[in-house]
Amino acid sequence: MCDTHHIPDGPQLGLSRRSMLVGAGLAGAAVAGLAATAPTASAAGAEGREGTWRPDTDDSRFTMVVMPDTQFLFDGASIHPAPVEATFRYLLEQAEDENIVFLAHLGDITQNGQASEFASVDKAFRVLDRKGVPYSVVAGNHDIGSSTDDTRGDSPYLDVFGPHRFRHAPAFGGASPGGYNTYHLFRAAGREWMVLSLDWRPSPVGIAWAKDVIARHPGTPVILTTHELVYADTYGDEARFSDHGQELWDELINSTDQIFLTLNGHYWPPARTTRANAAGNDTHLHITNYQDRYYGGAAMIRLYHFDLARNTIDVETLSPWILGRVGEGLNALEREEVELTGPQDRFSVGIDFEERFAGFAPVRARPSRPASRMLIPGTVAYWRFDASRDTDRVRDLTGRGNDLTKVVAPGSDPATALTWCAEHHPDQPGHASLYFAGDKTPLRGAHLTTGAHAPLNSATFRRGYTFEAFFKLPGDWDDGRNGWAALISRWGLAREAGKLKNDPDEPVATLSLSGGRELQWCVYPQDLDESVSNWGHSLPLDTWWHVAVVNDGHHTIMYVDGCPVARNPSTRNTGLTSLGLPWLLGGYEYGGKLDQLLHGWIGDVRISERALKPAEFMNAR
Repeated sequence: MCDTHHIPDGPQLGLSRRSMLVGAGLAGAAVAGLAATAPTASAAGAEGREGTWRPDTDDSRFTMVVMPDTQFLFDGASIHPAPVEATFRYLLEQAEDENIVFLAHLGDITQNGQASEFASVDKAFRVLDRKGVPYSVVAGNHDIGSSTDDTRGDSPYLDVFGPHRFRHAPAFGGASPGGYNTYHLFRAAGREWMVLSLDWRPSPVGIAWAKDVIARHPGTPVILTTHELVYADTYGDEARFSDHGQELWDELINSTDQIFLTLNGHYWPPARTTRANAAGNDTHLHITNYQDRYYGGAAMIRLYHFDLARNTIDVETLSPWILGRVGEGLNALEREEVELTGPQDRFSVGIDFEERFAGFAPVRARPSRPASRMLIPGTVAYWRFDASRDTDRVRDLTGRGNDLTKVVAPGSDPATALTWCAEHHPDQPGHASLYFAGDKTPLRGAHLTTGAHAPLNSATFRRGYTFEAFFKLPGDWDDGRNGWAALISRWGLAREAGKLKNDPDEPVATLSLSGGRELQWCVYPQDLDESVSNWGHSLPLDTWWHVAVVNDGHHTIMYVDGCPVARNPSTRNTGLTSLGLPWLLGGYEYGGKLDQLLHGWIGDVRISERALKPAEFMNAR
């Protein structure tokens, strides 16, 4: 028998999603993966805590919320707005943590399309209006005359959700002549996105309007929402087009590369599929609808978590209304609805956004920056390779006389040991690099070295320093043959400087790559008898990286692509030990002889006699 209890008007104050689920004994496998610290929606006091709607429009992570068919909650005399209201309060409370940017309702808001039903819906949505939350709605077959298209004229739906409702909404772009199709624009991840909301049955005029809207926003990716498009017969089946969905695909979606994601309700169970469009690019087609489940779906929502850094959309499905009451004790059916974790309800979609959008919004390559812009105060050496293809001699662009000369290992081919290359890090100031063809068995390749009288040789950097370099390791890099080669190192052994702790056969300073492709900055500071090492993490091959090692006169921090690594020791260390000997690019001394030569590319290299902030690094935007 099903447990029963009084159903209150909304969720109560208090706990996080995780703590409520633990308290109710629900934190097992059925709800695995729930966020540990997300606050609940509240029935009381929410208005005072919501604040202003201000998503972070530059963050590479953002969330779009999708609400499918709510019709059984607004059905004639059976009006139950509490689940929808709880969802909206949850959305407001989660806005900052989840960086929520938009809500899309997928239609069938009501069961009968009656004015009395829409009056209750209207009241619920005004919670979002008051806070300036951007959202869209579409008419489903239960909201209007199902045999009509978007030229149907007036209706209770249009009275409530016509263009007049959105006229003051910043995200509202406009509506089709009849008012049933709308488009909305929002900013997220530093760019503009469009939600194109199409009627249950868009007419040829509506389709032409949609094409015109997209044509007027040629660089904007489009998420299309409509009530009917794809369906599946059984949970777990791949989604396929309905007859109307096939028409919409043929008439609009297939030929419109900007539409990369479609969302629809109407049918159940939930399902998804991917189709290649006429441009050969993937279009992801998702159906989400839970009206067949307990309490008419309990205003279940989908959270589409976009992460452009990971090229992933993570999707989760939950009922904030039920979630908010976990601490009170739920009936047996509610326990199954708190969060859905089946493969069609909780999943991830991999999208290389840059590649997917390249056909209509290609990312412009960052232009080369003049060397003069890189000579910021404190720069004592700067080498780059775009002004000349000469690998025998590389000028120090500071004019301080720290020019580099090529040294080829015995038995190596001078023509291939060190070669010029146009390849470079996308954020590198100079658009060229040098390829070092190093190997260890036997020692082959080449390195670059400062001259015997270069000022850099005697520099001790007692007030601080920053060493920066762009580099890439090739796909055939091998730990046995290529591990422990240095990007930058200094001639002179620790033992020769009187530093006998740790390994006295090491050079006094080196920025190397371990056998595990981990960056290591290992130096013997002036004020210590032992070495201090900063360690990076294992780096993928065939990828350009930027490394910066920064010392403020007391401590040293390593940054990879502008991000501090974990293994930065707190040891105080001042200056670098110098024996007045040259610096090397691509070479590493051990035990008094050249021990390893780099296998990979080096781009721009800059050395400063002060501690730079990440915003001052060469790849800073």
